[in-house]
Amino acid sequence: MITLTESAIKAVGRFISSSDKPTGGLRIEVTDGGCSGLSYGLRLEAKESEADTVIDCGEVKVFVDPLSMPKLDGMSIDFVDSLEGSGFKFTNPNAVKSCACGSSFTTGDNGGAPKSCS
Repeated sequence: MITLTESAIKAVGRFISSSDKPTGGLRIEVTDGGCSGLSYGLRLEAKESEADTVIDCGEVKVFVDPLSMPKLDGMSIDFVDSLEGSGFKFTNPNAVKSCACGSSFTTGDNGGAPKSCS
């Protein structure tokens, strides 16, 4: 299961409403890179791919590809707006090591099964 807090859902909604392109949802993916080996990727997308897990989080749909899902299962995403800056905060139980910036991580080989947003 991947969850988005109310704050994250509102932030994504603002990004979708200000986008000049048609947007069907938010893609969350794991990419190679960052100081810990893997990084979170977020982008608005017109529609899901055939193999994606689609998670309905109310006003926001989340698209996750089958290779990223095991590394993200159980993750919670929040949007923090503070004096130090604003951005998404990831809490990922699959991360066995994270960097100080919070956007780079390493996982073990085990992941979870696709589930829905709660």
